[in-house]
Amino acid sequence: MTSGYAIAAVLVVALGTILVGTYGLRVSRTTSDFYVASRTVSPWWNASAIGGEYLSAASFVGIAGLIFAYGPDMLWFPVGYTAGYLVLLTMVAAPLRRSGAYTLPDFAEARFRSRVVRGVASVLALAIGWLYLLPQLEGAGLTLNTVTGAPDWVGPLVVTVVVTVNVMSGGMRSITFVQAFQYWLKLTAITVPIVFLIVVWQVQGAQSLTKPDYPAFPHDTEVRFHNPTTIHAETSIFIQGTGEIDGLRIENSGLVLTDGYHRIGQGSLFTFPEGAAVPHVSTMAHNTNETWAQPASSGEHFPLYGVYSLIIATFLGTMGLPHVIVRFYTNPNGTAARRTTLIVLGLLSVFYLMPPLYGALGRLYTPELLMTGQTDAVVLVLPTRMIDGIGGQLLGALVAGGAFAAFLSTSSGLVVSLAGVLSQDVLRLGGVRGFRISTVLAGVVPLAMTFVSTGMPVADMVGLAFAVAASSLCPLLMLGIWSTRTTTIGAIAGMLAGGVPALTAGLVTMFADIGDSWYGVLLSRPAAWTVPLGFTVMYVVSLLTQRHVPPGVQRTMVKLHAPENLGLDGSGPASADERS
Repeated sequence: MTSGYAIAAVLVVALGTILVGTYGLRVSRTTSDFYVASRTVSPWWNASAIGGEYLSAASFVGIAGLIFAYGPDMLWFPVGYTAGYLVLLTMVAAPLRRSGAYTLPDFAEARFRSRVVRGVASVLALAIGWLYLLPQLEGAGLTLNTVTGAPDWVGPLVVTVVVTVNVMSGGMRSITFVQAFQYWLKLTAITVPIVFLIVVWQVQGAQSLTKPDYPAFPHDTEVRFHNPTTIHAETSIFIQGTGEIDGLRIENSGLVLTDGYHRIGQGSLFTFPEGAAVPHVSTMAHNTNETWAQPASSGEHFPLYGVYSLIIATFLGTMGLPHVIVRFYTNPNGTAARRTTLIVLGLLSVFYLMPPLYGALGRLYTPELLMTGQTDAVVLVLPTRMIDGIGGQLLGALVAGGAFAAFLSTSSGLVVSLAGVLSQDVLRLGGVRGFRISTVLAGVVPLAMTFVSTGMPVADMVGLAFAVAASSLCPLLMLGIWSTRTTTIGAIAGMLAGGVPALTAGLVTMFADIGDSWYGVLLSRPAAWTVPLGFTVMYVVSLLTQRHVPPGVQRTMVKLHAPENLGLDGSGPASADERS
């Protein structure tokens, strides 16, 4: 899908982000500006910024790719991402803002009066943040590879450089401007093309998505295999081209691809005939469209367990994401934090109506992606596949620009939150200079990780980050805010008991080939067993160590839950002494 318009769109988004960041340098002066925008961001502005950073690679390209490949079970991703904010609204948004902290580790220390609790929370926040950053960078690599043919490492490098420069320029105040604008850019970029694509689908006869047939090539289709790929063909297919199949080298000739498994060499280029059933990558379930449209058809072991585990991770993981939590510290008070969360729910709900439509249309118009495994590219490829000429290219450019905005805005929020943790708790470098040094480290680590990851779907990688957050920092927040009996030892034990197994499962899934093993779903969807483990250990250990209840816990609870007009969080009316 190499297109000059798409390349121009990506460049405009990248340069625009840098320019806004440069403007942020003019308005960011104090340490508070860099960390929390001096707590002056209004609800609508903050909600747009949260939407900008929360709608990541998983939202823009990943959800569509998963629905395209696996069907309606994957709708739990957008439902869970949105519902997670409802839990955040009702349980933690206002108390977190009243805590007066800069970062989540700040809250942990303020609640438990312990540097050890803070240290464990910091390590977990870094792990979650870097785990979340990795799919943003890989998504950028996929986008640039799709629209320009550039190597996969170019996209991550571009995003890392742009985000690092931007965050170093103005910190939180700067990226608030960027992210608020980018939400509306992303909404436009994903909504406008799908309107035209649905019209085209209707004009062409509104072909059914639920026929009892395998996805088929809509016309003679040339497919390039960028990596060595094992595919499975349901029927024999006569193909032509150049490349390697099962160790046999073919040069500009034809071959009958028999039914069964075949190994396609890297760089192979073959043309598949119109109407032939599309082979599928060996790691993916091969369903007819009729089966694909039914629940529990994803092909993984224990599909019901996988769904419930995904629900738990996304519903509870949102509150443990460091880049989400830090935005609530930018509101003037707890009331504004709650209002911000309510607006976010509306903004996310509107956006998440679109990706499933791309995934569904992909079954008809881009089925070859099921064979190469690049299902995340369906959003990027559809416009030019369904609409010929300059119209399709312009819509494709709009989608590419929106996708790149998604990577930049989410990465910006993650880097600024991770830089805060690194500067305060790891490098122990205060002030603006320490923040900027930490920003470089926050971006370089996940960039290095992109060279060794296995390239699993971006939404799955984000799901693992949610699982770690739900298993570790979610129990800390829930029990820390709502239970006076939670002790320092209990908090540490619970975070480690839930977070370490979830993180280990995530790393094994990302960097090792677990194949089609029965335990694969337990590792790729760990939340169903790691979240109860984290909560149970934190609560039981706290009951057994009541001598270690933090001092002054009752006063802390009053500060977290009392109305703002009492002034206990510093946002209420000034006292007589202060006014004088």
